[in-house]
Amino acid sequence: MTIAKPRLTVRRKPRGPRDSRGYRVFRGFNAVILTGVVIVTLYPFVNIVARSLSDQSYIIAGKVNLIPKGWDITGYRHVMSDSLFWINYRNTVFYTVVATAVAIVLTTCYAYVLSKKHLKGRNFLVGVAVFTMFFNGGLIPNYVLVTSLGLKNSVWAIALPNAISVFNLLVMKAFFESLPLELEEAGAVDGLSTYGILLRIVLPLSKAIVATMVLFYAVSFWNSWFSAFLYMDRLDLFPVTVYLRNLIAGATGAENAGAIAEADEVQVDATIQSVTIILTTLPILAVYPFVQRYFVSGIMLGAVKG
Repeated sequence: MTIAKPRLTVRRKPRGPRDSRGYRVFRGFNAVILTGVVIVTLYPFVNIVARSLSDQSYIIAGKVNLIPKGWDITGYRHVMSDSLFWINYRNTVFYTVVATAVAIVLTTCYAYVLSKKHLKGRNFLVGVAVFTMFFNGGLIPNYVLVTSLGLKNSVWAIALPNAISVFNLLVMKAFFESLPLELEEAGAVDGLSTYGILLRIVLPLSKAIVATMVLFYAVSFWNSWFSAFLYMDRLDLFPVTVYLRNLIAGATGAENAGAIAEADEVQVDATIQSVTIILTTLPILAVYPFVQRYFVSGIMLGAVKG
């Protein structure tokens, strides 16, 4: 007697959306688009680097693309040989560090307060902040205010008027609102005060958003030149952005003009804009890798575990 063996039926796992043909097409299309964005973004910067290291004759002829032609660092030598350049560069670092620290402290405190839905007058405070995004007193009233407060020719003329960016404030407010309320309640049960909850619970979970805001503020203050140009009237107090702006405009002053008096002005004019961009962008590019991991990591990764 023959006993028939049971036939095993293997069921294929249904194909998920990530295995479908449409998803593969999407990935390919997405890769093409992102590659194009990278090329469009990277090409101008590489071109600027090549122009800053090329001879003026090749630049004028339009022969410089991605590789320097007729290697020449005259533009760098003209700018970096002046002691005033290094004084202004030091000022830029100092202004950026101080202004960013002030902005982060004020923005974090304001955003944390606004994230509390039980706060009386919360909607009014949010409205006041949003109102300033669309309306302001204007250039002349701001200048009169800064002057009357005695902030001219000081770092506070740069740091205080621009201490809080409403956009950054709203971003941090939304992040704080997304944090689990149970964490703060547990801290309160353990005897932590409001400041203790902020310093020991909220901020350790907010490293990603704080690092992002630091980068946003640092880039903004580093590239800013108009506030210093408006509120400072001494060359030794200018940031490097104003120095390079004056160099391009041909208004460097007697102290600055002596350093380039013997140089070939035509060569400077041909490469100075490229040199300006490189010198003002390089420090930010050097800092970015240290905060990049906060952008790619999950903000709430590991914040709450079951």
